[in-house]
Amino acid sequence: MSKSLVVLAAGIGSRYGGLKQMDPMGPSGEFIIDYSVFDAMRAGFDKAVFVIRRDIEEDFRATIGKRIEDRIDTRYVFQELSDLPDGFDIPDGRSKPWGTSHAILAATDGVREPFAVVNGDDFYGRESYETLGAFLDQSADNASAYAMVGFTLRGTLSDHGTVTRGICHMAAGDLLESVIETSALERDGDGARTPDGAYTGDELASMNMWGFKPSLFSHLQSAFLEFLRSSGNELKSECLIPAVVDALVQNSDVSVRVLPTSSPWFGVTNPDDKPKVVAAIQRLIDQGEYPGSLWA
Repeated sequence: MSKSLVVLAAGIGSRYGGLKQMDPMGPSGEFIIDYSVFDAMRAGFDKAVFVIRRDIEEDFRATIGKRIEDRIDTRYVFQELSDLPDGFDIPDGRSKPWGTSHAILAATDGVREPFAVVNGDDFYGRESYETLGAFLDQSADNASAYAMVGFTLRGTLSDHGTVTRGICHMAAGDLLESVIETSALERDGDGARTPDGAYTGDELASMNMWGFKPSLFSHLQSAFLEFLRSSGNELKSECLIPAVVDALVQNSDVSVRVLPTSSPWFGVTNPDDKPKVVAAIQRLIDQGEYPGSLWA
């Protein structure tokens, strides 16, 4: 069955200090996105849709695009601040993107099949793609059956600053009951803490790895309109996909299966995270998970 991988790669990377999606992490100059596409292809995904900004299109195609375009059906769509419904304008002084829900909306015309959504700067691991791909295959006929890959919280924390994570709460049968965006999380021994509370580290966290059906796009259109009406005049507000999914779950519009994974998650929230990511990828290569030169 056809499946698409939608990669959110339009982020500015303000805390990182540059376009971290195009910063080499592998021993042969591979980017994290290269590993995402490689793992997705092994899991049966046959199309990659990159959500980028027009101002990085040329560089993106010349680096990442040229390596994969002859290996998988590749599409490019654009998230622009000015891409708004009729009747809405960009507030004076706003430069921040509208958030991950708006980014996924940019892929509306490029996706007609079940699809995964991932961040372009996150390394999710082979098992995560295989688990999510199997879910999309098995639930293809159920338009309202979505999924989220859950990572153990302690494995998603940074040693070099605080992070924001979607903490998941499950009902019976591993169905998502709620996902709460939790900011200012910092490592605390084997767990984590925020100014408002402590976590054991065993909690499952959303790292923005989702499995959706095309039915999502109409939900996103409605949610984004509601967001613009309530918060569209703010300079830094964002319409985030965890909040939209949480609302859909609360309204019983969809079901979301939480798929735990033992795959390691790596991310580069801060520049000092890069050496750890480089070393972790090298360990996986040494273990035979990946070739030393990914596309050779």
